Amino acid sequence: MIVNNELYGLGFAKPLSLCIAVSIAAIPAVSYAKEVNTSASIAASTNQLNALIESALSQDSSRAQYASQSLAMTESGAASATLMDPKLKVGVGGLPVDSFKFDDDPMTNISVGLMQQFERGSTLELNQRKASQQSSGLSLQVGLREREVATQMTQLWLELGYLQYAESIIVENQRLMAEMEQFVKTNYSIGKSEAQDLLNTQLQVDKLEEKLQLNRQMQSRIISQLSEWLGSNWLGSNRSLSASYTLNWPTLEAILSSHAGTAQYYDQLSQHPMTQMADSNISVNQIQVEVAEQAYTPQFGVEVMYAYRQANNMRGEPASDLVSAYLTMDIPLFTGSRQDKNLAAAQHQVGAAKYQKDTLLAQMNAQVNALVNDRLNLQERIERYQDRLLPQATARTQAVERGYQNSTAQFGDVITASSDELALQLEVARLTTDLHITNSKLAALLGGFTYASPESPLTHSKQQ
Repeated sequence: MIVNNELYGLGFAKPLSLCIAVSIAAIPAVSYAKEVNTSASIAASTNQLNALIESALSQDSSRAQYASQSLAMTESGAASATLMDPKLKVGVGGLPVDSFKFDDDPMTNISVGLMQQFERGSTLELNQRKASQQSSGLSLQVGLREREVATQMTQLWLELGYLQYAESIIVENQRLMAEMEQFVKTNYSIGKSEAQDLLNTQLQVDKLEEKLQLNRQMQSRIISQLSEWLGSNWLGSNRSLSASYTLNWPTLEAILSSHAGTAQYYDQLSQHPMTQMADSNISVNQIQVEVAEQAYTPQFGVEVMYAYRQANNMRGEPASDLVSAYLTMDIPLFTGSRQDKNLAAAQHQVGAAKYQKDTLLAQMNAQVNALVNDRLNLQERIERYQDRLLPQATARTQAVERGYQNSTAQFGDVITASSDELALQLEVARLTTDLHITNSKLAALLGGFTYASPESPLTHSKQQ
């Protein structure tokens, strides 16, 4: 296939390189320009995402659920710290069965009494402390939920940004490929191109259309997923959302810099809600040990009764009413089968809770180290793409373009070289997206998000 300057006579005002091979080879250059995000655009994207996260958290029903459960536990603790209700005792004593009269026998009386049982030792106070600690543990679920929502929304945002970037490449490629198709059709009609060139071009156009439809389908799905936290009203008014696959991580970068050269992140992980919940669980079990120790103290009760008599005494005088008072005491004399076993069980629970925390910290620290390793590898791979692979692909495309102009390369070679360069551009974007997804996972573990946590739902619940 011979291409010469007679192409200008066909009415193509564009340079020869754009009309033929560069129509495709220029695609990566245009796309790469779009890939380079400015600091301002990255900051704007980060602020927009933070605003969405804050909006989602402010209306998240799960946060309100955990807050209500925490308040419920607090109220239960207040109830458990109260003495049992006194018991009222009313009865008749000494009633003769031959007459069933209240004034025949001086022993006959109508009695009214009150009984009050007291808890052992400091059991009431300890029960209240235990419930308060359990309430604090439940309130920590709010912070954990915030991190979960922020992580999921951030990852969806990054995926959406990547898909939108890929869409821009596909659209630009589609436009230039359409120009190429028109050019090949013109050349084919005058015998300057082969039929396989035309068929290959049409196939590329159709494949791009399919990729574009799939891309937009995935974007719509992600936006629909975001409505889980932002609501259906937001979904109806935000069908078009401009996202980004790069974000700023100032807090996370500072944390990682302070831990450079170490594989231990326990000081930072100790602030994670799950770790704090484990600490709360340990405290609850320690209080339960104190409760079990109270079983060795006596349990007291008091009973006061007043007996009203209608009969006369032996001297013929009205019999005096009677007052009775009793003190009951439950003495734990045989503790081997009950108190000792309960105390030992409570102590074992404390040990189990501490082991659980140690296991949790070890798992989380391992996750952080794995993510840090992934982060470093992704950064190295991105650097390799930008410093070596992309320049090599661009040089290869330009070489094939010149070969096509000089009739030493085939049309398929041009498409292959351009497609390879385009694939490399998308691979860099994919790696960058994966890098920031890794950052989001690290931020969830180390507390590296920059959104402003909304007012605790506990405040609203207390006001209600």
